[in-house]
Amino acid sequence: MATTNLDHADASAQPFGGVIRESVMNQIWNISKIPLPLTDACSKGVHTNRRAEWTEDTLASPSTSNAVVDGADVSQNNTVIPSRLGNFTQIPVKEVQVSTSAQAADSIGDATKISYQIMNRQLEARRDVEAQMLTLQASVAGDGNTIAGISAGFGAQLKTNISLGATATAGGFNTTTGLFVSPTATGGTARALSETTLRNVLQSVYQQGGNTTMLMATPAVIRLMSTYLFSSTARVATLTSDNLQKGDQAMTAYGSVNVFVTDFGQVVSLTDNRMQQVDAANKSTMYLVDPTHLRQSFLRGWETHPLAKTGLSEKRMISCEYSFLVLNEKSQGAIYAIDETTAMVA
Repeated sequence: MATTNLDHADASAQPFGGVIRESVMNQIWNISKIPLPLTDACSKGVHTNRRAEWTEDTLASPSTSNAVVDGADVSQNNTVIPSRLGNFTQIPVKEVQVSTSAQAADSIGDATKISYQIMNRQLEARRDVEAQMLTLQASVAGDGNTIAGISAGFGAQLKTNISLGATATAGGFNTTTGLFVSPTATGGTARALSETTLRNVLQSVYQQGGNTTMLMATPAVIRLMSTYLFSSTARVATLTSDNLQKGDQAMTAYGSVNVFVTDFGQVVSLTDNRMQQVDAANKSTMYLVDPTHLRQSFLRGWETHPLAKTGLSEKRMISCEYSFLVLNEKSQGAIYAIDETTAMVA
C-alpha cells in the first residue's frame, strides 16, 4: 500500500542520485592475494647477462666390476666435462596510469590512488611470473625487435624423470640451438593420474639422487590424488572425526590427505598451486619438486619507474628481468598430460 509520508524510496528517487548519502564501507576486499608456492620454494640469485647459464654434472653409475690386477698400469681416463646449459631472461611488465583528478579524489579504499594501483599491479606481475615458471613453454632468445625473450618453463627443462602421455616426446635442452624445447603435444594424450606412475617417477628421481619434498599441481589434480588416497583401492586413509574433543565442542572431520611418505622415506607435501594453469583443456602437469636445485635468477630485480608525463596523469611501469633455472634436471620429476576430469587410478 502506498504511503503519503516522505520515505526512503522517495528520497532515493530524486534526480541525480537522490538526497540520501550513500553508506559505503571505506575498504576494498580482495581475495586474490594468495601464496606463490614455487616462488617461495626457489632460491634467489642474480646473473649479469640476458642469458643465465650454469653447468650440471652427474656421477657415473656404480660398477660392480671395478677391479685391476695388483701392480697394473692404469691407462683409463674417467674424467668428465660438465654440461653447460642456459636459459634466457623474460621481462614481465605492468603499467599504471592515473589521472590527476582521480589521484586527488576522495575514493573508496583509495582505489584511485596511484600507490594502491602500483601495489596491486606488482602483485599481479608476480602472479604472472609464478604461472609462467610452471608452464611447458620453450625458451626464446628474443631479437630486441619484435620477438620477446622467453624463459623456459619447468616442464620444458625436464627430460629424465618424466612420464608422458601417448604420442608425446620429451622436451629438454637442445645442445645445438642452446634452447630448451617444449614436450610435444603438450605432454601427450590425456590420461588418468595413476599411483603406479607416481611411484615410478618418485623412484626414478630418488635413484638419480633427487629428494622430492613437494608434489605440485593444480588444485583439481591435488584433489584427485587426495580423494584416491581415501578409496578402497589405495587403503591409505579413512574419513574420520576427532573424538578427543569434549563437552559441547564441535567435532572436527578429517577428509583430506596433504602429506605422502614415499617408499624411500621421503616426506612429500601435496601442494596445490592456484597460479598453475592447465597445459590444454582439462590437461595439466604434476611436478615432483626438489627445491634445493631450483633458482629464480634476476638480471634486474623488481622495479617501479615513473614514465614521462605527457598530460594530466601520472604513469608508472613495473618490471623485472628474470629467468627460471632448473640447476640439475635429474633432481626433479614430472607427470604430464593428467586428465583433470578423470579419477586417479591404481
